[in-house]
Amino acid sequence: MKKRSQGARPALPARERPYLAGCGRSWPLTSDAADLAFTALDFPDCPACTHRVEPDGGPAFCTLRPQGTAHPFAALADLAWPD
Repeated sequence: MKKRSQGARPALPARERPYLAGCGRSWPLTSDAADLAFTALDFPDCPACTHRVEPDGGPAFCTLRPQGTAHPFAALADLAWPD
């Protein structure tokens, strides 16, 4: 029998949970990803949305994050920069 290393956990199957866009819209999606890219941008307010990302050489998208999770850079807001 193969012994599992201490602290390693078996992968859990992806589950449906709400993903939230910067504009406040949400979708129930089945994924364990920390971020998803919504590329359809088919809502009337998408072209002027401040949350729209337009990378060089790629299609525009909106980032969807699991509802209730902090933005990945939220901890940077508490940093104190030296003068």
